[in-house]
Amino acid sequence: MHTVDIEGASVAYRVDGTGPGLVFVHGTGGNSQSNWGHLIERFSPHRTVVRPDYAGSGNTQDDGKPLTVAVLAAQVVAAAKAAGALPFDLVGFSLGAAVAAFIAADYASLVRSVVLLAGFTSSEDPRQKMQFELWRDLIRADRGAMARLVLLTGFSPDFVSRLDDAIIDDNIEAIVRDNNWEGMARQVELDLTIDVSEHVRRITQPTLVIGCTHDQMVPLAHARQLAARIPHARYAEMETGHLAALEQPDAFVTLVSEFLRDA
Repeated sequence: MHTVDIEGASVAYRVDGTGPGLVFVHGTGGNSQSNWGHLIERFSPHRTVVRPDYAGSGNTQDDGKPLTVAVLAAQVVAAAKAAGALPFDLVGFSLGAAVAAFIAADYASLVRSVVLLAGFTSSEDPRQKMQFELWRDLIRADRGAMARLVLLTGFSPDFVSRLDDAIIDDNIEAIVRDNNWEGMARQVELDLTIDVSEHVRRITQPTLVIGCTHDQMVPLAHARQLAARIPHARYAEMETGHLAALEQPDAFVTLVSEFLRDA
């Protein structure tokens, strides 16, 4: 684990492997290990893989002020620079996809290509707003219920139906115990206000947008809309829920690897 200081924050990040830079950006309530740790050995033999924890996650420490996408983007870029991984290919998931889109637009010279998984540009539609408000309320009032909701809506119905009771209970217990709840609450507040719709129109790098057909957190329409707004973006779908890289890691690695090879 490494750290880099930027604008009052000590940003933790992980570096694995050697080769061209490849930066992974996690989602709301996740971190560099929980979202991406199981995939690193698939990329590190031929890539310098950088995984930052932006503010509110992992071991990153900051001033606790309200988050902005610009602040998170600057933290991710600072980690990539500190790791000597410039320029880099960029993979962002969920909120991390919005951060990645911001980076691709505002730090364009540093970014070779972009993969946006289960992403969204804003929470202007009533359903997204209602969901994030529910998350915020459950984080405050009932973290066990929030953990169950993550499992219930984070994966496809078929995937959840195949889990036995012991696995479900163990996962709920782990989420309640290990999650950075105060940090997640700050990230959810950002989810409620974020808008990178103009940034995505300025993305010029080769871009792959991946939607998830059973996504109950960021419904598929958001990914399709995202792809339509990015000039010349490629689009693919995975038969998963929102947590696609956990539900079908092999399929995700194949999509990303083939895109990076061709980009």
